[in-house]
Amino acid sequence: MTLSPVRPRPAADAPHPAGAVRVPGRTARALTGVVAAGVAVGVGHLVASLTSPPASPLIAVGSALIDAAPTPAKTFAVRLLGNYDKPVLIGAVALALLVFAAVLGLLAWTHRRVAVAGIALLGLVGAATAVYRGGPVDAFPSLVAGAAGVAALLLVVRRSTSSPRPAPATATDRSLGTPDRRGFLATLGLTALVAALAGGGGVVVGRVRSASALARRGAGLPTPTSPAPPLPAGVQLPGMTPFTTPVDDFYRVDISLVTPQIDASGWSLTIDGMVDTPLTLTYDELLAMPMIERDITLTCVSNEVGGSYVSSGRWLGVPFSAILEKVGVQAGVDQVYSYSLDSGYTASTPIQAVSDGRDAMIAVGLDGKPLADARGYPARMIVPGLFGFVANTKWLERIEFTTYARRTAYWTERKWATDGPILTQSRIDLPKSLATLPKDKPVIAGVAWAQHRGIAKVEVRVDDGDWQEASLATDGGIDLWRQWSLRYDGPAGLHTAEVRATDATGATQPEARTKVFPDGARGWHQIQFTSE
Repeated sequence: MTLSPVRPRPAADAPHPAGAVRVPGRTARALTGVVAAGVAVGVGHLVASLTSPPASPLIAVGSALIDAAPTPAKTFAVRLLGNYDKPVLIGAVALALLVFAAVLGLLAWTHRRVAVAGIALLGLVGAATAVYRGGPVDAFPSLVAGAAGVAALLLVVRRSTSSPRPAPATATDRSLGTPDRRGFLATLGLTALVAALAGGGGVVVGRVRSASALARRGAGLPTPTSPAPPLPAGVQLPGMTPFTTPVDDFYRVDISLVTPQIDASGWSLTIDGMVDTPLTLTYDELLAMPMIERDITLTCVSNEVGGSYVSSGRWLGVPFSAILEKVGVQAGVDQVYSYSLDSGYTASTPIQAVSDGRDAMIAVGLDGKPLADARGYPARMIVPGLFGFVANTKWLERIEFTTYARRTAYWTERKWATDGPILTQSRIDLPKSLATLPKDKPVIAGVAWAQHRGIAKVEVRVDDGDWQEASLATDGGIDLWRQWSLRYDGPAGLHTAEVRATDATGATQPEARTKVFPDGARGWHQIQFTSE
């Protein structure tokens, strides 16, 4: 048997043969993929900011994940993260993208086609999700992003592997010669700068568009034909939660990862379905209709017992009674099906709730100003007494009078309740849980609500003792929450307090706790506090 000669391995400090391709270290290769993905995301965001902000690649993918997520996951996210659920989701998508991009960077020198295909795939995924949630035109930002990412990756790889030079005698295996290293780092830095400029440009364009939209609203709102009466002085208790919620503090729960920014000059509202006279209204035509102004408290079905997803404000809008009169609703209609410009969101409202005399409206203003983008500009629905997911559609574009048999709304498809009357609920705001009740102001206080029924009584129990009836603040109306207070005269130390409310129909909120899914949380709010 003949043995083949063994070829000795070159010493670690042996020079590379002239013309050999020198590969950067792992960190540099991974960083190449990350920078290429950054260029893709930045360019995609910039293009989307100029065309359609929701079509930005990260936003499109994140929105698709929201749609695909099971209801328990959505409920858990809202409960755990509150208003931070969407930023956390975007961060998670971005982190997954960075990891994937780093892997592609590691492959770029040895399997270039695989790396290029991976970057291109990211663009295609963004395009597909954008088209699914919008239309064919929404694919454009992601397609441009994919092309930009591929170009960035190839630029860096080719710059570091072209015109190879012999490495210095001290170079270790798989390292770059000094001239190539400098060129590689310069190219990588330039590419990273492009990514930052593109992403920053998208942010700047978005803010300019927002500023322009705000400037266009400077004309203000029409005077209501039916103004709201002043709130009674006694609705607000000293030191308590503001009875009228500041606009910036209003709770917000929706499926939008990016706030829709709509130019009212090109907006219109279509009202059709089972009606005698379909109607399309421009923003100016809507503003020209008779307006009512009303103080109304809104509540989200995702509000946990004692939660903060409840807010109160003064709304201005066209009453639904005027809409019903104009279009002529046909027999058989049992729901008002509303469409939002927010990524295909829909809601179904019982026809009875907009035709029984309550102050249901198509709102255009809040607290004397046009709706902010985050509150549903240019127009949204407000229906007192119903949870928002069945009644208060923001960024309204169409209202269809139809039947439940023909249309199923966004949340109903995800197994939430079809009807959503607001439950009788109450909350302790003072003292905060685990806080100290001062000796000079030993007052337990909070709010209770049962919109469109009103609050008749609030009771507080300390340490499983007898229920004590609290003092109610002045009643602002059945569509508003109501503040209450109780002086505590018990001993010092650690205590437990519970609260329950009774609405004007005589129904008292139950003790048994339920989850928010599928029709709202039930149970008594409980805190612990220390009395001085």
